[in-house]
Amino acid sequence: MRALLRRGWCVVGGRATGLERLERLAHSKRRCLASWSPQRSREEEDVGLIRESVAAFAERTLKPLVSEMDERGEMAPEVIAGLFEQGLMGINVEESRGGAGLSLVHCCAAVEEIAKVDPSVAVLVDIQNTLVNHCVSKWGSERQKEEWLPRLATDTASSFCLSEPQSGSDAFALTTRADKSGDDYVLNGAKSWISNAREAGLFLVTANADFSRGYRGITCFLVPRDTPGLSVGPPEQKLGIKASSTCPVFLEDVRVPSSRVLGAEGSGYRIAISSLNEGRVGIAAQMIGLAQGALDIALPYLEERSQFGQPLAAFQGLQFQVAQAATELQAARVLTYDVARRVVHDHDPTVVRDAAMAKLFSSQVAERVASRCVEWLGAVGFTTAYPAEKFYRDAKIGAIYEGTSNIQLHTIAKHLFSSSASSSSSRERGGGNAPSSDTPAFFGAPFCEHDPLRMALPEHFQEVSGTSPGRFPERS
Repeated sequence: MRALLRRGWCVVGGRATGLERLERLAHSKRRCLASWSPQRSREEEDVGLIRESVAAFAERTLKPLVSEMDERGEMAPEVIAGLFEQGLMGINVEESRGGAGLSLVHCCAAVEEIAKVDPSVAVLVDIQNTLVNHCVSKWGSERQKEEWLPRLATDTASSFCLSEPQSGSDAFALTTRADKSGDDYVLNGAKSWISNAREAGLFLVTANADFSRGYRGITCFLVPRDTPGLSVGPPEQKLGIKASSTCPVFLEDVRVPSSRVLGAEGSGYRIAISSLNEGRVGIAAQMIGLAQGALDIALPYLEERSQFGQPLAAFQGLQFQVAQAATELQAARVLTYDVARRVVHDHDPTVVRDAAMAKLFSSQVAERVASRCVEWLGAVGFTTAYPAEKFYRDAKIGAIYEGTSNIQLHTIAKHLFSSSASSSSSRERGGGNAPSSDTPAFFGAPFCEHDPLRMALPEHFQEVSGTSPGRFPERS
């Protein structure tokens, strides 16, 4: 947190600066919390400070560039520099390594506030924090953490490379190989739909080091951009989030020392699965911010625009539509932040289910709300004069990346039927207790200690219950 405070976030006109607010936040973090209520109140205060600071940064620095970046399909360098300067690329990196030392809840708040202005920039912040920072912090060796976390928090963007041309939702069908060569590995293959690839200085690359072991041979490597043999292809031309780069990444005899293996050989599948919960919650926050941004554009217009002698907001039919949209949006927000507070509990199988629910519902709400906002604005909503059309285009990706909506439904249904099967099995055994959350059941069969992660896999255990944490799935 101190590193973030030294940089300061922003000035809120006429009021205390973001720096002063975050100094109070740092002070509040160090207080002893005697009961549940003060703790919850303190967290809400912390999140409020972050929201205000990030919103001011987005309004001042990001908003003037949104249209230009969308037209060019490229993120402005000053925006990326500003994200690092504000500490937004290392929110969940510990303070001793240059980050803010905050939680997923705070990451979600920042992502949501940025998405209200530009979802393209929000996904850059989301990937950096919920995927790469998370994976390096959780699975990296002390040497890897010391080398990369300070850079990730201060000046190095990153990408997670899992998806391939033939493996999108079936992510563990990847064919990129990692052949052992002395103390090194030699990587060969191609990755597709990799977000942030144009800006990334570090790539987390998954490759199979032992195909005879199936998905258990998948290994994750830390590959710097300047490694010989690694190249980034031209960006895809997309419907929405155009400023977010999405490129293929090619690996041709890329030699990586064993010291750059993240975790251990064969642990890549578990690293990918462990990132699912945080990644999905992060995308849910992005979708919530997107919907709120569209609503914030439409509401003033409805109050100012008059037809038939009265403001549009005075028509009851329109009021009901707005009320419905706002209700769904708030429900999505409550669900998302509830999961964000619980996601640290990997042993709890309901977290996997609820993360899928949050991502599914938030993406659905974002599409509905953005679509309605275009309609409420009428003809101008169909033009680039108002940003509503951009929010509408950007919303579609929510049903595709970080697991398609059907994949989320599959995951949710599997958990529901697993719970039902466990209860039935328990009753048949004479009313004994169902397996505990430490040994969750999968269709009635208890798993070993860490196997809640496997609840994210389809039955053949070759899929991460969604598309690549690299964000973009296969063409479909």
